Amino acid sequence: MGITRREFLQLATLAAGVTVISPQSLARNLTPENLFKFKSKGNITILHTTDSHAQLIPMFYREPDINIGAGENKGKPPHLTGKDFLKYFGFQPGTLEAYAYTSDDFLSLAKKYGKVGGYAHIASIVKRIRAERDGKVLFIDGGDTLQGSATALWSRGEDMVWVMNLMGYDVMTGHWEFTYPEERVLELITMMNFSFVAQNINDATWGDPVFKPYVIKSVNGLAVAIIGQAFPYTPIANPLRFIPNWSFGIKDDNMQKVVDEVRAKNVDLVIVISHNGFDVDKKMAGRVKGIDVIFGGHTHDGIPKPIPVGKTLVINSGCHGKFLSRMDMEIKDRRIVDFSFRLFPVMSEMIDPDPDMSKLIEEIRGPYKSKLDEVIGYTEDVLYRRGNIDGTFDDLICESLIDYYDVELVFSPGFRWGRTVLPGPITVDDVYSQTAITYANTYKTSVKGSMLKEILEDIADNIFNPDPYRQQGGDMVRSAGLNYTLRVNEKMGKRIQDLKVRGKPVNPDKEYTMAGWASMSEQSGTPVYDILIDYIKKKKTIRVKLDRPKVVL
Repeated sequence: MGITRREFLQLATLAAGVTVISPQSLARNLTPENLFKFKSKGNITILHTTDSHAQLIPMFYREPDINIGAGENKGKPPHLTGKDFLKYFGFQPGTLEAYAYTSDDFLSLAKKYGKVGGYAHIASIVKRIRAERDGKVLFIDGGDTLQGSATALWSRGEDMVWVMNLMGYDVMTGHWEFTYPEERVLELITMMNFSFVAQNINDATWGDPVFKPYVIKSVNGLAVAIIGQAFPYTPIANPLRFIPNWSFGIKDDNMQKVVDEVRAKNVDLVIVISHNGFDVDKKMAGRVKGIDVIFGGHTHDGIPKPIPVGKTLVINSGCHGKFLSRMDMEIKDRRIVDFSFRLFPVMSEMIDPDPDMSKLIEEIRGPYKSKLDEVIGYTEDVLYRRGNIDGTFDDLICESLIDYYDVELVFSPGFRWGRTVLPGPITVDDVYSQTAITYANTYKTSVKGSMLKEILEDIADNIFNPDPYRQQGGDMVRSAGLNYTLRVNEKMGKRIQDLKVRGKPVNPDKEYTMAGWASMSEQSGTPVYDILIDYIKKKKTIRVKLDRPKVVL
């Protein structure tokens, strides 16, 4: 006689922080008891999410197969993938951990373990942890939260503020939030039941702080300072026209002043919620003294344990709602004397979704459900984006622009957000998860061959410069009609070699026709999501073959 639903639920309650249901879970032989096991410790618990990109519902998300580190970060977390990642952190191939943290055997493991994330599922975990750790929980978010989906685009971020209010967040910082633009950001902040902090954003004319640099929260009798570090390169990575009155930057010196200021107030714990990116966080931790923990984001890296830099612990919590970080600490005499950490993969088919959050999500998506769920075509390949060099969904976008504009080459930005689509149907929702930005208009232009190399060299230096403070995030620009060799460890000006357009060496003096989207300057061409939807409908069946540049390490 098989196990009953009641017996299964009773066993599942052994899993800390989650209620487990679903006959599918039984069929797949999942082990939530092991996945969510956590021994509570100390007098405070900090929960951290980041880079969800407004993905409200469960989805598939493939981790990168290429994540190249430059300089002293070469071969160190997060620049490990596949078997190297598993070996470093002590996980076995073919396991749930392998599925959560790597792209190895992705398709078969995706079919076995199912979708990840979803705010209703995160809310369920958070509620259980709060019940277990009554009055001891601080919940923070690292930004890139109000952008990335159709409903976030159409509501200009407001739907995600409703979600975050219901979740009970305490503090957040930002990046893509600033593309709504600055006037709308200030409106959204007035709707928040939680704090928005950023020590590194100032009035561009007068230098005054735009936001609170920090807040101090009382948690279980402890005074906790939470300092915000917004994405420092926003005016470079995104159009300056969206934030013309604000200046950004890393601003180490000011960060040190803020840390010193809160330390002078005798706080018990100093944490930073950062959108720097992991390598930048590590460098900052080595330069700014007095930070206990940096909870980082931007580079979308799920790292299973904190990385110590001097006396600071550096954490990165993945993206797209796929992970929830939990850190329990014992604070005594204003220092961490003990801690436990777990980066929980949010395996949505193991978790009973929270009914209140489910209702809100249904209210948000309901008016658009028929449009979002429309099947526009089918793919024979896994469509994904994340990876330093290329992604199949990016190649699909490039193909659609080549078809629409009839040009020689296409550039598409190396964004790191966007869900993964398994072989099968492609929906309108899938397309918007890759393209939902406030500057999605496309363009057609011409570019000299000499300028092509300059563009690629500049982008490559932004990603692979040995100094993390000269890296502006993102992955290598995606392209079609273009081939080249990328020599990662060469200096600026020598990384891009053997550059060809349509199989022929680039003529520096020739003008080539090109198309693109997400321009830094304002464009009026058809939005990329409309072009892509029409292209998929026309093709009906999608087959994508990666045509990645040759990479020399």
